[in-house]
Amino acid sequence: MGKIIALANQKGGVAKTTTTINLAASFAVLEQKVLVIDADPQANATSGLGFEPKSIKTSIYESIIDEIDVRKIILNTEIPNLDLIPSHIDLVGAEIEMLNLPNREKVLKHTIEGLKNEYDFILIDCSPSLGLITVNALTAADSVIIPVQGEYFALEGLGKLLNTIKIIQNRLNPTLEIEGFLLTMYDSRLNYSNQVYEEVKRHFQDMVFETVIQRNVKLSEASSFGKPVVLYDASSKGAINHMNLAREILQRNDMTKLRQENKQNKN
Repeated sequence: MGKIIALANQKGGVAKTTTTINLAASFAVLEQKVLVIDADPQANATSGLGFEPKSIKTSIYESIIDEIDVRKIILNTEIPNLDLIPSHIDLVGAEIEMLNLPNREKVLKHTIEGLKNEYDFILIDCSPSLGLITVNALTAADSVIIPVQGEYFALEGLGKLLNTIKIIQNRLNPTLEIEGFLLTMYDSRLNYSNQVYEEVKRHFQDMVFETVIQRNVKLSEASSFGKPVVLYDASSKGAINHMNLAREILQRNDMTKLRQENKQNKN
């Protein structure tokens, strides 16, 4: 059974979508079967994986609101093992339309639950808000990656996100875990980037990924060409960083499985 990971931070400009696209591509290169769900009305993950949002006829919106079979809207990207459920600007109106639905916080969970056996990882790119769609993503997810930019005020607003996660754990999804805090846009030449990393590490300790995503112009260039950076420039820092992140997550999850198996054996 696969793992559903949401990437969330209501603070914009933290490289959340860039991370989603490139982590997914790195997993796929490592022979994991991966699905990206674009749950952001801006549809940047959709365009970043090579699709024009304006030409999308059926998206996650139609699946949530019109109950169209989610399998019918899955798109194959140019990377083997990497699929996409696209987004569209129509998703902006979905939160209002969902208000009258029963179990409105669990609509996405019910929409995608049948896909979990078909993929190793399902990554949900959330919008930069803590609205109903993001709540749906966190309710559907097994874990959440929180990107934190390596700049001043990096921890600003994190308290609100962590409080939302706690509420969801208490009321909607008791098994939701924090996969890790990921430092993005890191520049090792700048003292404050190192200070931010130390501050994040001091606050969240082992929940912080060892891998950091460095500032790299190739990441921005790749997105503008609608490609993950591993296709655009596989030797770039951006490609190497995301590949290292994918390996770290795979290793962490293997260790978690091992601990769970050992615990079961003792019982």
